[in-house]
This record gives sequence, C-alpha cells and structure tokens, in this order.
Amino acid sequence: MLLETTGIFGFLSFGWADLLDILMVAALIFFLIRGIRGDSTVLNIVLVLVFILILQAVVSALNMRMMTVLLNTLLDVGVLAIIILFQPEIRHLLNRLAVQSGISRRSGQIFNRLLGIKEEKMGSQSVEELGEAVRAMSAEKTGALIVLQHKNSMDEYIATGDRFEADINRRLIMNIFFKNSPLHDGAMIIVGDHIAAARCQLPMTNRTDIPAHYGMRHRAAIGLSEDTDADILVVSEETGNVSFVRGGEIHTVQDMPELRKILNSVMQKEEKG
Repeated sequence: MLLETTGIFGFLSFGWADLLDILMVAALIFFLIRGIRGDSTVLNIVLVLVFILILQAVVSALNMRMMTVLLNTLLDVGVLAIIILFQPEIRHLLNRLAVQSGISRRSGQIFNRLLGIKEEKMGSQSVEELGEAVRAMSAEKTGALIVLQHKNSMDEYIATGDRFEADINRRLIMNIFFKNSPLHDGAMIIVGDHIAAARCQLPMTNRTDIPAHYGMRHRAAIGLSEDTDADILVVSEETGNVSFVRGGEIHTVQDMPELRKILNSVMQKEEKG
C-alpha cells in the first residue's frame, strides 16, 4: 500500500506515523490561527514561524546541509528573540488559547477541589442590586466598567486597583462610578456576592475590527474577555447604552428586562460551573 514504508519520489518514505504527524501539525496550526484571528501582530509572528519550519523540513528532507544549519540557527536565535520582544503578545495568545480550549476552566476546577476552595457565586439579591445600579447609570449616562469573575481568577487585575471588601449595593456602585469620584476610572471587579476592587486596569484588545463608536472601556472589556472567562458590563458615558461582553463578543442590551435576563443567565452559569 501507499502508506506503507514505500518510497515516494525516490527518496522519501511515508508511513501511517507520518500521516498522523502531518494531521496533528495541521490541526495545531489551524487551531492556533483560529485562536489569534483578528490579532494581526501575533498572526504575522505565527505565520513567519510556520513558514520557516516548513522550509526547514523541506531542506532537511532534501539533505541541503548549509540551508539546514542556517535555518536551525535562525530558529534557535529567532525564537528566543521573538519571546523577548513579543512577550505580552505571546502571553495574550496563550491565555486566549487556554480559555477557548477550556483548559484553564478545567484545571481551575481540579485545583480548587484539591485545595478545598469553594467558588463564590452571586446571589439573586446581588443580581437585583447590580441590575438597578446599571439601569440608573445608563439613565444618567454615567460611564462604568464592571467585571464579573467566574472560574478564572482576577487577582492579577485586582492587584492593579484599590482593594476593598463590600457587599454589592446599588448606591455604592453608583458612587464609585460618579464622574467626580477618585475611583471612577478603570474597572470594578465583582467576585461572588462582593465587590473586590475598583479602579482596576484591564488588558486592551489588539483587534482592529472593532467599530469606532466603541471607546476604551469597550476595548478593555473585549481584551479581558479574550484572556479569561469573565463577563463584563459596560455603560457608555456618551450614549448611556449598556453592553454585555463575553468571549470577545459585544452584545448591546436593549432594555432592563433583557439586562435582568442576562444577569440571571450569569448566575445560572455560576451555579452550573
């Protein structure tokens, strides 16, 4: 058969292991490119590396010694240089792949069980208080950026802001985002039934296909949702429109019943784990 160790083109042998090898590499490249679509910088880096690897495989198979040595050296030095120069982009890519594949969620569940850590969940009273706060801020066109933590820890982002432990309360949320408040810039992070921090810094998305009418809050919300499984609520300071962001996608909330429906779905998501 063709897939036995029969020679192909007179100098290559091709077997079942080779076919499996090719399929696995193709699948890896496919999922890698799909995971970084929209991020032109990281995509260009990956495409260059893939091209060099394919070229290296070809010259190695053809026994072109000088080109093989040159490309091996280029890969050794180039990969190290890319890691140093593009560390934020690579970290962003790995985070996104972990979230999209579900690895971070499953590993988080396993570690929490091993360590006996119970996940905090938002109760119905907190959902009501949060919903009323968002409704009022929307009516008053008060800009807001609110992160709802799920499986992925927000400790990294909480550390960039001002920590405090407080129950979810509509008046407190509105006071924090009041335009003259020292805490109104940045994001509020909610963990379970309490506000963990305010004035937190979130990663900005590198996507170039985001409509121009979305501001910095929306870009930060998309950036965080690409790296984690968090849900984010955004209130526009210009229009008062409310947006719900999950998995890098923005959904405009049309009215309060829809907002309550979304928040209830968030609570159910936490209960299901």
